[in-house]
Amino acid sequence: MKGFLEHISNNAVETGLPQAREEASPADDNGLLDAYSRAVVGAAEKVSPSVVNIEVHLGAAGGRRPGRDALSETHATGSGFIITPDGFILTNSHVVHDAVGLEVTLPDGRRYEARIVGDDPDTDLAVIRINAPNLAAVSLGDSRSIRVGQLVIAIGNPYGFQYSVTAGVVSALGRSLRAVSGRLIDNVIQTDAALNPGNSGGPLVNSRGEVIGVNTAVILPAQGICFAIAANTAQYVAAGLIKNGKITRSWIGVVGQNIDISRRVVRFHDLSEESGVMVISVEDGSPAMKAGLRRGDIIVGFTGNSVAGIDELHRMLTEEKVGGKFPVTLLRGTDKIVLDIIPAETQARR
Repeated sequence: MKGFLEHISNNAVETGLPQAREEASPADDNGLLDAYSRAVVGAAEKVSPSVVNIEVHLGAAGGRRPGRDALSETHATGSGFIITPDGFILTNSHVVHDAVGLEVTLPDGRRYEARIVGDDPDTDLAVIRINAPNLAAVSLGDSRSIRVGQLVIAIGNPYGFQYSVTAGVVSALGRSLRAVSGRLIDNVIQTDAALNPGNSGGPLVNSRGEVIGVNTAVILPAQGICFAIAANTAQYVAAGLIKNGKITRSWIGVVGQNIDISRRVVRFHDLSEESGVMVISVEDGSPAMKAGLRRGDIIVGFTGNSVAGIDELHRMLTEEKVGGKFPVTLLRGTDKIVLDIIPAETQARR
């Protein structure tokens, strides 16, 4: 045994490795904790002035929607955050849907009546508006830059405790979550930052104080499994709701997830992106099934444009595409093929 330990010690010296792992000093631990604290505090201080509490008044027949943060059959609460200085607020659809009255409380205590500008149950997002001066708007980040394991901060009003801050990490990317409408919301962020009823509609923030997601759901009774709609999806939906009051989409009938494509395949097929959308399932009777799409196909193009992920594909499935015939480019095994597809209107399948 003594000879073996000497061999290990000598080998460590020869390879430049430390002979023994030194214990981290208290000063090192304090430095790491201080850096972590500064990141959380800085992000929270930057975003908190934009986070609002939403009180929802429901009609007598409004009842409760699945997932709603309910206080009673006629009164519910949730969170939201200001996205423009002139009073537009982003929140969850399930927070404000069916509301007959909304009241927003700002961090400084001011209270305002709000109206629904637009509601999109398919992504569980909604925009409401208040008429108020001197509003602080958040900075929206690029959710495509998120990495698993990075620090995130959630801010909201769980159980009526206003402006509560929790922190955690990004647990996974590319999740799918079924909305109340029955549509799968793709490219959802999974986090272990603690969320509770009342957090819905609040921001998920990175260490720079940029909003990278909209907190939307928890799985009960699980702990540490929470979900947020990606900021890129939210930004696109919010712009449409502000402009038109609704989101009308075309639909092809596939459930997909983002997938990386090897550089060898990219070069062989002369693709412009190193990622695409893998088809997980194809709905019966859908335009995709009629066009011949199959499970396992990787969508890399639509209407002649490259498709790098779910967000890009959703942006292309606009109202103008309904009823038209468009090419969809696929990788199937080792082949690249092009099929013609005729998207239908989303509402036609409900």
